[in-house]
Amino acid sequence: MIEPAQEVAAHAADILSSHLFEREKEFIQHGATTVWEHSVSVANACARVAHALPLHLEVKPLLRAALLHDYFLYDWHDRASAMPRHATHHGRYARANAERDFAITEHEGDIIQSHMFPLEGIPSTREAWVLTLVDKGISLKETLAGLRGKLGRRG
Repeated sequence: MIEPAQEVAAHAADILSSHLFEREKEFIQHGATTVWEHSVSVANACARVAHALPLHLEVKPLLRAALLHDYFLYDWHDRASAMPRHATHHGRYARANAERDFAITEHEGDIIQSHMFPLEGIPSTREAWVLTLVDKGISLKETLAGLRGKLGRRG
């Protein structure tokens, strides 16, 4: 079986090699994790899920959308520079940026936009549900790691 990172690279080399995607390294997502690190982790986990469960997923759009699901390109922690209503709208911001900067399909765009269920949209495909659930799990893990780091520094 192919390694998750290799599969992500095979389906999304254009995204991974883009200086535009590299901008995600400038922004923190959860705790001390950058948006880029988060996006790559989510994509790799989606690749693992796609092969571990008999869901008959379309892997290419899932992995491309996973890389771009948080492609909003601003610091959401900074109210002065963040877009309004980040929690409920960043899926559509990410989709618009992805459509502008990459050749994504309608399916990929729909997966990106609905990943913040129940705050923004309802996933309508198996791929969208997988991304939504994987993203929630990894987000929780990163947030808890960040909290542990902050609490550890206080003690």
